[in-house]
Amino acid sequence: MRKTQKQELPFDGEFFYSRSKRFEEVVFFVHFFEGSKKQLLRHIKLVNEMGFDAFAFNLTGTHKDLTSLKLPISSKGGFGLKHIYADQIETLLNSVPGKKIVFSFSNPTASAIEAMARRNCSDTVALVCDSGPSGKFIPSAYNLYTHEYKIRPLPLRLALTPVLSLAWSPFLHKDLDKDLKTFPQGFKILSIRGWKDLLIPPDHIDQVFEPHTHLDWTKLSLPEAGHLTGLRDFKSEYAPTLEKFLNSVATPLT
Repeated sequence: MRKTQKQELPFDGEFFYSRSKRFEEVVFFVHFFEGSKKQLLRHIKLVNEMGFDAFAFNLTGTHKDLTSLKLPISSKGGFGLKHIYADQIETLLNSVPGKKIVFSFSNPTASAIEAMARRNCSDTVALVCDSGPSGKFIPSAYNLYTHEYKIRPLPLRLALTPVLSLAWSPFLHKDLDKDLKTFPQGFKILSIRGWKDLLIPPDHIDQVFEPHTHLDWTKLSLPEAGHLTGLRDFKSEYAPTLEKFLNSVATPLT
């Protein structure tokens, strides 16, 4: 993995160059909620080893913003952090030249899908999504408070869940259907999920993609994996399937 020299890209955008580049496409990473590009270095290193350059950045907007009095208003006029994330992703998709494979994590995948739909998937050739997005946002918000933040008082969890949910998007997960309908016929998606995911169960992910028969989507199911733990804990299953998928959608250098 070889980093680019610092460039003036928004949201700490950064290229990570492969030492053995074999494909035209850049793998464009979108990290999970309250994560960072540094937490994707394992994935970045993997795709670099597979012959792909990578790009990663830091989403701006956190849980603290959602629970403050600051209203999350998108530049496109929408309300909710989901749409603010989509603004940021769209800006960077426009800034990164050439064809891109989007690789996103957890519920910010919904923002990536929104940004791709806004651009009519003009130069995004495929999507890889790990541990999301959820087709039942309210349960995933409740699970976040229960299993990730470990808030013990049940009344507090019940009070915070609708706040997070509505501040994420008044549409919750429902506008995913509209966005995915705009994707081209046969658009390829690899959906990676762990059966022991306590935040976003596999059947909640299936509810996002199953209605869209025009998509060419496949699953990588990891029976013992939890939320976002697939590559870390089950690389021998994760990496070959990912590489096969990336090779099937990418353009070899001539």
